[in-house]
Amino acid sequence: MPAKPILVVDDSESVREAISKILQKQGYSVMTASDGEEGINLLQKYDIPLVLTDLKMPKVDGAELLKVAKTISPDIEVILITGYGTVEVAVEVMKEGAFDFIQKPVDKTTILNRVRNALEKQSLRLENKWLHEQLKTIQGSGNIIGKSAAMRKVMDLVGQVASSSATILITGESGVGKEVIAQAIHEQSSRRGKPFIKVSCAALPETLLEAELFGYERGAFTGAIARREGRFELAHGGTLFLDEVGDINPAVQVKLLRVLQNGEFERLGGGKTFRADVRVIAATNIPLKQAVEHKKFREDLYYRLNVINIHIPPLRDRGDDDIELLAHHFLSLYGKKNNKQVSGFAKEAREVLKKYRWPGNVRELENTIERAVVLTRSEQITIDDIPEEIVAAVKESPVISVGERILNIPIGKIPLKEIERMVMEETLKQSKGDKNIASKLLGISTRTIYRRLDEEEDGLD
Repeated sequence: MPAKPILVVDDSESVREAISKILQKQGYSVMTASDGEEGINLLQKYDIPLVLTDLKMPKVDGAELLKVAKTISPDIEVILITGYGTVEVAVEVMKEGAFDFIQKPVDKTTILNRVRNALEKQSLRLENKWLHEQLKTIQGSGNIIGKSAAMRKVMDLVGQVASSSATILITGESGVGKEVIAQAIHEQSSRRGKPFIKVSCAALPETLLEAELFGYERGAFTGAIARREGRFELAHGGTLFLDEVGDINPAVQVKLLRVLQNGEFERLGGGKTFRADVRVIAATNIPLKQAVEHKKFREDLYYRLNVINIHIPPLRDRGDDDIELLAHHFLSLYGKKNNKQVSGFAKEAREVLKKYRWPGNVRELENTIERAVVLTRSEQITIDDIPEEIVAAVKESPVISVGERILNIPIGKIPLKEIERMVMEETLKQSKGDKNIASKLLGISTRTIYRRLDEEEDGLD
């Protein structure tokens, strides 16, 4: 229950006492006033979130008290208490911002329901306001949304490398937002007024990728009826973003390496050499170092691409605050796109969003919020607007307790190695990085912890 007091204003002592007892028995803190003037004095003196006030009182009535309360703080909720014959007046006064009204004689169930609903609405509104303020504070990072330590580290690195001309390799699982990071780097660089060109290497057949990157002359191959500029030419002076660079075939890897080494290339079927004034940012969701070891990716090209590495953590490792910030960002975005007024998330829906593991990362969260906005018939996103498979995954998740932290593990969704990693990381956090303490808590040797950490680092390279 909130520590801040609820103010009860009524010129009837018996009504004040009755309402006060009902609220106090439920753990609420209560202050009382016998008239509107006394109520205003208390509102000016104390931080009061909710007022229950009689509508008809001498001197300052409930309608006037409502106006003054909203002037003191627009976030104060006001519930009117009305007698027989004043219901129509109460309805009119509600247009001035009252939350609801209660008819006399008052009863326990009605009072508690109205109070609970008013405080929940207020809490949601204040949370939304806070989230909007948080979103405003991070607008300088382009479309990068996040306040977690992991994302702050990414944002800091983006700011550091943007002004350089170094090639960058962005790594991370599918859907974490690698393109958003690449765009942020471009927008903060000296090339921001020039083109940002994306090539999805995985989406193009091997035979077309070379032509797409370097262009071709007329007659270079069957169907080449006219000369066409490649993406390196289109990105001149700007940035070329190579998404899923690990899928590039060996022949194109050789040509790409030449561009990165010498800044030179030729169109297919042509002899003229072009100079490439392009900053290359590549991205992959596979461990390229392992691809090098398995002879599937050129080692020299890997080192040319990986001058600076930016690793984006999966959404599940970014914490509840980032999930809420992203959810509200997408809610606002798709609310505007679909011309719908959706104020926020109901409590149950919010909890599901925070507890779900998001294997598809930010992309899956975005798609989930877009769907919810389109389908909802409420002013808030409710649990009914969340896909059934997500709700079911959260409800079926077994719980693992690590110290004070509870980890929800979706059944059949995460390999055992990943669960072990989660538990070990959380234990290290709680032991402030002390591997000796962590090993005792986990019942394993410090050697095992070092080995697991080494394995994880190898997997990220």
